[in-house]
Amino acid sequence: MAKPGYGKRTAPNQRPRTPDDFSLLPVRERYVAAYVDHLPEGAAMSVKELAKQLPLYGQQAISSALTALSVAGHLRRVRCAVGAGDETWWVFRTFWSRTAHDNEWWTTYLTTENTKKTAAPDSAPPPPWVPDEEPPPPAPEEPRTEQGAESTAVPQQRPPVQAPDAETAPPAPDTAPDMAPDTPPRSEAGPSPAYLALARLGHEDRRLPLSAGDCAALEPLAAEWLARGVSVDYLISALTAGLPAQVDSPLGFIRKRLTDKIPPRIPTAGSDSPGAPGSAPARRILMECTDCGRPGQPEALPDGLCRPCRTTHQPNTDNTGQAPVDPTEAADIEARMANLRDLLRTV
Repeated sequence: MAKPGYGKRTAPNQRPRTPDDFSLLPVRERYVAAYVDHLPEGAAMSVKELAKQLPLYGQQAISSALTALSVAGHLRRVRCAVGAGDETWWVFRTFWSRTAHDNEWWTTYLTTENTKKTAAPDSAPPPPWVPDEEPPPPAPEEPRTEQGAESTAVPQQRPPVQAPDAETAPPAPDTAPDMAPDTPPRSEAGPSPAYLALARLGHEDRRLPLSAGDCAALEPLAAEWLARGVSVDYLISALTAGLPAQVDSPLGFIRKRLTDKIPPRIPTAGSDSPGAPGSAPARRILMECTDCGRPGQPEALPDGLCRPCRTTHQPNTDNTGQAPVDPTEAADIEARMANLRDLLRTV
C-alpha cells in the first residue's frame, strides 16, 4: 500500500475488464497501463515505485508512459489536503480509469470529489512523523503479554524518586542533581524534521547532494514550509519535481525553490469560531501536472498537463490562432516553387 505518495484511486464509470482494454496504446503504455489497472486500491503509483516493479523500463520511460496515459484520458494526479486543526498535510493520489475519458468528464468528476472532500473531512492516517493527537488511555492493572510493549511505551513521566536518590546519592554527583532531568531531552532531541527532509534529498535524487552545513543553512527555510501545514513528503516532492538534467549548485538551487515555491499558509481551526462549519481548513483536491507536478485547477490542465509540458509533448497545441492551410493553396505553393526551380536551372 502507498505511504503518503501517489496512491491509486479508482474512478467510476468503467467498463468491465477485457483483454483488449489497452490494445490501441503503444507497447510501452499498454504494458504500464495493464500493470496499473491490476494494482489494488491505494497502491503506490509514483514513478520510482513503478520503475522498481517494472524491470523493462526505467524511471524516465515510466514517467513518459504515465504522461501519455494522462493525455489518453486514463489517469489524473491530484493533491488532497487531509487532517484537521494544526495537523493538516497534503497527500498525493492518482485517479485511474480503465476506460479513457475526455477533459470535460475529468473536470466534472474532480469537481464533484472536491465538493465531497469539503463536505466530509478526510480521515487518512497521519504520516509517521506526526505525533498522535491524544495519548492512549493508561494501561490496565492486569498485565498482558500482548500489550506489554504498548503499555511500557505509553507512559512518558517517571514517578518522583528524587528524594530517595538525593538521600542515597554519593557526595560527588550532588552538584548536578538538578541538571540530570534536563540533560537527556537535549541529547534525545536530534535533528528537526526539516533538517532530515533536506538530508534525504541526496538519497531521493543524486543531483541534489547537500552537506551537513548546507542542510543547517537551509533548515529555517524548510521549517517554514512545515510550519505552513505541509508534510515532509510534500516538501521533498516539491524540491525534487522537474529537475534539470544537471544541477551545478544544489545549495543555491534548493534555496531558490524554498524561497520561490513556498506554499500558502493553511488556516487552522483556531482562526475561526469554534464549532462553526468553516472552522476546519477546507478539504480540497488540487490537480497537478502529470509530468512536472505543477498544481492547478482541472480546467487549467487539459490532458493532465500544464501549458509548458503540453507544448513540449504536443508542439502544435498552442497554435490554435493559426488557420489551417487549404490543400489547394498548398498545391499552388508547390507549383510556384517548382516553377522557380526550373527558372534557376535555365539561368
